[in-house]
Amino acid sequence: MSKGDNQKSHQTGALMNKQRSNRIPEMDMGLDKGGCALQEPFALQVLGPDMEPEFPDRCVVVIEPVNQASDGMYLFAEVEGVRWLRQYRRDAQGRQWLIALNSEFPDIRLDGLEWSVLGVVIQRNIRRKVKRYQYGREGENEKRVATTISDLTGT
Repeated sequence: MSKGDNQKSHQTGALMNKQRSNRIPEMDMGLDKGGCALQEPFALQVLGPDMEPEFPDRCVVVIEPVNQASDGMYLFAEVEGVRWLRQYRRDAQGRQWLIALNSEFPDIRLDGLEWSVLGVVIQRNIRRKVKRYQYGREGENEKRVATTISDLTGT
């Protein structure tokens, strides 16, 4: 293998490792443009174990575009130019975090960072099993209600 081939292999490996993370690389998803598409739900595939067991690797989530969050919501958010799927938490002192459900991955403290909410998870699909998420309003006792809606396999 030549030096050039080795460099290409290293770059490909780095790209593959980056893609296996729950970070969503910068891409034109139509999120920064106006129009109807900005208001429509969209689907993303989870890559990596960051949010297991609730969102296993390769499951599909449906995101509803919103621009605000309440404690306990599962968010698609952008922090310092990087997009993440995480659970939003706000403590009694007002500190804000994006939490990885898998404790092997770091949480992101949002205080002092530039960040925005791009949407909330409203549905998760794992091998034709669908789970929907409904969120209560800020200040309600139950922040999140999740219900399994259907098993499309017929079993």
